[in-house]
Amino acid sequence: MPSDQKITDEPWTISRLLAWTTDFLRRRGSESPRLDAEVLLAHVLDWQRVQLYTHYEEEVGERARGAFRDLLRRRAEGAPVAYLVGRKEFYSLALEVSPAVLIPRPESEFAVVEFLEMARSMDQPRAVDVGTGSGCLAIACAHQHSSVRFVAIDCSADALALARKNAGRHGVAERIDFRLGDVLEPVAAEPPFDLIISNPPYIPTDVIPTLEPGVRDHEPHLALDGGPDGLRVVARLIEQSIPLLNPGGHLILEIGTAQEQLVRALIEAYPELRATPTIRDLRKHPRVIRAERQKQ
Repeated sequence: MPSDQKITDEPWTISRLLAWTTDFLRRRGSESPRLDAEVLLAHVLDWQRVQLYTHYEEEVGERARGAFRDLLRRRAEGAPVAYLVGRKEFYSLALEVSPAVLIPRPESEFAVVEFLEMARSMDQPRAVDVGTGSGCLAIACAHQHSSVRFVAIDCSADALALARKNAGRHGVAERIDFRLGDVLEPVAAEPPFDLIISNPPYIPTDVIPTLEPGVRDHEPHLALDGGPDGLRVVARLIEQSIPLLNPGGHLILEIGTAQEQLVRALIEAYPELRATPTIRDLRKHPRVIRAERQKQ
């Protein structure tokens, strides 16, 4: 949409806006230009995406076009769509997001699935979510399991504030205790837990400059940077989990696709833990590793 100065006499209908914008974003490197265009336009109009298709020939007013044009400019400069609209869907839940938190990814849903499988037979399990960010893991698990109680930890006060808001929106705030701190230190004096789940920072420091610009330039490096080998936080989390897991309890970790053997070796260095088969995502990449606390 070049400007409000018409390049033809045709009105800027939803159909025409989406066609022009999709081409514009494709030429600027978007991997999902049509989806980006629909999400941004629906946000400006305060509609559900499906409403775009039922109003295809409706003309969009000047004020909405101006707001849409501003979002397009920022998207073309690399800003993630989720930050532009302030939300992201995760496990069928709409979560508020901001540059204070990592944008939830579909791959992280595999950790939720594994958590729910382990918790299915437990009555009122106690759990910890380390590096909660937007709260996506704890909130999705609590939303699906009606009696689980969480401690959700993050070292960012801004992230915790957003996670609390998301938990309240989805009716699980009373079952999640949000705590500021580093790795498992805020629960070090607690009785052991049944489950620990985490999507920790796991990208090696020198890899971050090579990431896609939307991630590299906009998402919080605190939630990305796993140190020189990507395993700085992972190694601490594994070690600290041992006294904090009940016998038969589970540590569930999202990992980088090249880290499977390294993380399994870290787990297997402790006789108290047993690594179970790695869970792969839809592209067959290693995605989640679970370690079980050995029973006496």
